[in-house]
Amino acid sequence: MTYATISYERDGRVATITIDRPARMNALTPTVFAEMTVAIDSALADGARAIVLTGAGKAFCSGADLVGDGGEGLPADLGETLDAAYNPFVRKVAALDVPLVTAINGPAVGAGTALALLGDLSVMARSAYLMLAFVNIGLVPDAGATWLVAKAAGRTKALEMALLGERVGADEALAAGLVTRVSDDADCLSTAQALAAKLAAGPAVAIGMIRRQVAAALASDLEETLAAERANQSRAGFTRDFAEAVAAFGEKRRPVFEGR
Repeated sequence: MTYATISYERDGRVATITIDRPARMNALTPTVFAEMTVAIDSALADGARAIVLTGAGKAFCSGADLVGDGGEGLPADLGETLDAAYNPFVRKVAALDVPLVTAINGPAVGAGTALALLGDLSVMARSAYLMLAFVNIGLVPDAGATWLVAKAAGRTKALEMALLGERVGADEALAAGLVTRVSDDADCLSTAQALAAKLAAGPAVAIGMIRRQVAAALASDLEETLAAERANQSRAGFTRDFAEAVAAFGEKRRPVFEGR
């Protein structure tokens, strides 16, 4: 398929989706979300077991395109855009059975911060920064940014970022628990793809359950979490990957997972 706002490539079981609007710092429009959704579906159909999301050029994503092109400007009711494009995409990523790794190669601003933090693992370039810039234009965080930041870094950091709308550099983001790793700028994408390749070679059924189990734990009490762990462990124990891991342990070799 030919895309207008993103690019898509697959290397083995790793698919890389790149927001490709460098002249607009990869700003978001409904078309970007629609094409990223199609690309994710293509990745799953192609057998990808991990997905990398990054941006073209010097930015990861500058957030919503306030100008737009081709009639894709913002509507009078911004909630309509969230209903139609932003929120369905966030829900789709949250429900994936495969992990998402974000390569935050440059500034991630506004909803771009939310996309950056959607990754199960995230690699941030040293020169990059996160910025909940909504307050600077009289808006509130969206695309799940409130939840993502508060759950990762806590109420105090979430309020600081949302109320002040200031830049958060890579080292600060790492120290706050917002991102997984920091890398040199030139190594950001390759580091993210290497992590994705490691995940893609792992036990896919268990990995899918782990990401959902952790998400559920954020809104559950201990008893609910214990019940979820029990149900998932029961299922995982019947997979061929677990059987392979037990056999490999006995044979003193590395397991070769099939994702079943």
